[in-house]
Amino acid sequence: MQKFVQLDGLVAPLDRANVDTDAIIPKQFLKSIKRSGFGPNAFDEWRYLDHGEPGMDNSKRAKNPDFVLNQPRYVGASILLVRENFGCGSSREHAPWALEDMGFRVLLGPSFADIFFTNCFKNGLLPICLPVAEIDALFAQALAIPGYKLRIDLEAQTVTRADGKVIHFDVDTFRKYCLLNGFDDIGLTLCRSEKIKEFEARRRIDQPWLFS
Repeated sequence: MQKFVQLDGLVAPLDRANVDTDAIIPKQFLKSIKRSGFGPNAFDEWRYLDHGEPGMDNSKRAKNPDFVLNQPRYVGASILLVRENFGCGSSREHAPWALEDMGFRVLLGPSFADIFFTNCFKNGLLPICLPVAEIDALFAQALAIPGYKLRIDLEAQTVTRADGKVIHFDVDTFRKYCLLNGFDDIGLTLCRSEKIKEFEARRRIDQPWLFS
């Protein structure tokens, strides 16, 4: 998993509440269990004018000019500004995969669905909860200022606005540790590989019948 320490990123505002995981990555694209390749179909039903299916050449599909993330000013955005209850619905891990593959590393919103929130941390995304008033102010600035950027510092747990205001955020200590070091569940297990080998060696001696 990619480490997250600090990010200076372009902000894209998605001004919709209760965005569910089927909107983030529609169900027809869930056949693959690879973590990559979902970005072109993130927000597929909002992003394109036709109905998307796996295997389609997305470069030839007509894009919806009214969908905010299709606007040229937000190309290359790595911070997604969202409204309350983002990531609700089914618990598909493909949702954070699609967002990360689309280029996002940070999600800023007033609240997130619980399972989606957990899945983000396990897949290298940093979801940050801020008070509604702070989110409202960020939306206003992102919409008013082309090329609007924020600095996200996970170590210091701060969001620094373009005007210099610093906003502090809370994050679970263990999740912070994992993101700073790029550890998903497998990575954490591999950190203890020597202890696992020692345990297996002892078990072969203490319980040899298990290996006969």
